[in-house]
Amino acid sequence: MHISQHTWFTRIKHPSRYLGGEINAITKDPADVEVSIALAFPDVYEIGMSHVGFKILYHILNSLSWLAAERVFAPWIDLEQELRDRGLPLTTLESDRPLLEFDLIGFSLQHELCYTNILSMLDLAGVSLASEQRGLDEPLIIAGGPACFNPEPVADLFDAIVVGDGEEVAVGICSAVREWKRAGGKEKLELLEDLATIPGVYIPSFFSVHYDARGVVERIEPLRTGYDGVEKAVVPDINSYPFPTRQVVPLAEAVHDRFTIEIARGCSRGCRFCQAGMIYRPVRERAPQEIVRIAGHGLHETGFEDLSLLSLSSGDYSCVLPLVRELMARAASRHVAVSFSSLRADGIISPLMEEIKKVRKTSFTIAPEAGSQRMRDVINKGLTEEQIFKTAREIYEGGWNLIKLYFMIGLPGEQESDLDAIVELSKKIARLAPRARRHNVLNVSVATFVPKSHTPFQWLGQLGLEESKRRINSIRDGLRGKRVRVKWNKPETSWLEGIFSRGDRKLSGVLLEAWRQGARFDSWSEHLNLDIWRNAFAGQHLDPDFYLLRQRDTGEVLPWDHIRSGISKEFLLEEWQRSIRGEATLDCREQCSNCGVCDELAVSPVLFDGSLPVGKHVFPMPRMKKGIKRFRVYVTKLDRGRYLSHLEFVRLFIRAFRRAGVDLAYSNGYHPMPRVSFVTALPVGVESLDEVVDLCLYDGEDLSRTIDLINKELPPGIRALAMEEVPTNERPPQLKESAFRVTVEGSLREEDLIHFLELPACRVVRKRSKAERSIDIRSQVKRLRLLSSNEIEMVVRHGGGPEMKPSELIKEIFALTDSQAEQMRVLKTKGILA
Repeated sequence: MHISQHTWFTRIKHPSRYLGGEINAITKDPADVEVSIALAFPDVYEIGMSHVGFKILYHILNSLSWLAAERVFAPWIDLEQELRDRGLPLTTLESDRPLLEFDLIGFSLQHELCYTNILSMLDLAGVSLASEQRGLDEPLIIAGGPACFNPEPVADLFDAIVVGDGEEVAVGICSAVREWKRAGGKEKLELLEDLATIPGVYIPSFFSVHYDARGVVERIEPLRTGYDGVEKAVVPDINSYPFPTRQVVPLAEAVHDRFTIEIARGCSRGCRFCQAGMIYRPVRERAPQEIVRIAGHGLHETGFEDLSLLSLSSGDYSCVLPLVRELMARAASRHVAVSFSSLRADGIISPLMEEIKKVRKTSFTIAPEAGSQRMRDVINKGLTEEQIFKTAREIYEGGWNLIKLYFMIGLPGEQESDLDAIVELSKKIARLAPRARRHNVLNVSVATFVPKSHTPFQWLGQLGLEESKRRINSIRDGLRGKRVRVKWNKPETSWLEGIFSRGDRKLSGVLLEAWRQGARFDSWSEHLNLDIWRNAFAGQHLDPDFYLLRQRDTGEVLPWDHIRSGISKEFLLEEWQRSIRGEATLDCREQCSNCGVCDELAVSPVLFDGSLPVGKHVFPMPRMKKGIKRFRVYVTKLDRGRYLSHLEFVRLFIRAFRRAGVDLAYSNGYHPMPRVSFVTALPVGVESLDEVVDLCLYDGEDLSRTIDLINKELPPGIRALAMEEVPTNERPPQLKESAFRVTVEGSLREEDLIHFLELPACRVVRKRSKAERSIDIRSQVKRLRLLSSNEIEMVVRHGGGPEMKPSELIKEIFALTDSQAEQMRVLKTKGILA
């Protein structure tokens, strides 16, 4: 039974995270495949569903007929507790199968603060936490992602770890498991030895780490001849792998709720603080013709209203301006907005802004990283103050009212004057904004710099916790009352991230102890508990400052020395020295920096001619639009659909129309919105046979055909039943009454019903998060009738002021317990319009 069918599920927060059944999700019969893998993201659904790499692997693996890839995300605190209390296993969204039934579980490690969630997911799945304890009846546990460039703190958890690009390696691992199963699958060691031959696969158990008396790594001992390190896997040309256009459309609103295309992988800029810029070298661009094709198909197959062009530095894409012009020429008529994941202040901002604002203004972020020129030279940012001011001025003059700035504190060699420079730079930018605007014109985000492995700063100590707090407060104080809002990452999260980002295998004991004490979702500030972590360090007799504050000797064996990114240690050391001298290293598009990647891994940058035409006919042209007509649609919301919030329901409905190719009419103005209006917002958990939505369409096609088109694009439980044209000048409908059928566990007393109906008034207190209110529920209820001992029909009036939910009314009238109220099933059978 799916968890949404359990009565306790009604009290779970954000239930749409766990429903499954999304549009474009891929479900295969387990009996029809030879290998199954659960792709596990150790954070909530909304974050995991925003990650492009997760989508790429999902579609590549499911393109193989013999392989099934399904998704699972970390359950939030409330659901984890319910699963534990009831002894229920963690299951996937596609088939609702327990993770223990899969051949592999593959975790995506995007950062170090997700590690406790890995333990929670394994434990809920019934899988042994340590690799050495797992038997043949348990799945192979693997991982991939940027945090795997120093996987040592979690090395004991995994049987195998992917270092680098995952497209080829993931298929190779699943193929090896397939052959191993065909051969009988008797010895796990045989499988691990086969996996070790795949480029980019790290088998932690094939290495032994030795420490000296100080706790420093003394040597990393290979336990297999010829396997003394792991070279990262590189896809030489990302165009060789098809990018998914039929992406899963999330039910809950994802953090990045848009159709995202990876237009390039890697970055050529050489910012010394940036691990991603180092480990994903070299730059490999996607062909512009392919990007336009992907956008055309992807927007049609998902119904997204926004298109995001993703890379570490999207503005550096060789064909960026002709590409955006082509996309906007095709997408603007469909009211699709285009945005960038990142743009540099020294790029071609003005022409891009003119294109972007044709639909609606998406946000603009400038990342100076440091306030002073001296510090920007130290980190090789390659931005001048003049370039920053020029870009900010162009953005404000282009019609934007708000700019986001991103800074780091604690960069190597930072002084008090550099903090003052952050404040002064922010003030000067804010003064460039229109004076008539009274609200904030600038959002300044501040984070503590965390030195990462495989970067020139990997040997340096991190800023301490208390000093981080002081520096952030200094910036906050300096920007008060300047039309600037200051946001900051909690220094406590940077403290924990800094420890694990350059940690060793000894930290696995700390991780396990902290998890047992209740550590969960450590990247979420409301859940990070430093007392738990300090106790865990004390319990393992380890000093967190050893990992955080200590400057490493350049001759020291680093915990990740056997994980090879392709960048030579000599290059990183030279870059560190250049940073001390404030010397620039040129963009490797202009001049090779001899970092070692291209030579070591036998790859080369993949770039496209900036003048290359991107094609004119790969993006379907919109149909000619005629007059606007108004229609009323009657819709059901049943089964799992009842757990969608009103906003989720509206968004799902609009995207269904877009996928179906039915042209919704949009409002005018700077931020056009589809002219769609639901008569009422149904409470989460309530089913309905009669929801009403008014919408405006271009043209007047066959209504029965339109309903058929829409229903093909709606998930189970949500259906359009009928559609009728209504006068365009008719006032919006108002809901006058609603009829409900309510089923409860146990028996309802008829005398309670009679007593309530005889009352002239019945005032109860409605409690909400921010206020309490006294409401006469007798005037709200028009009719009550018992259908059976546990089923009742109720008609309620609307429009008379504050209202109680149907479940709240029944609970009050019949004096039900909280447990009975949770098990209540509420179905709206009819809505009567005024």
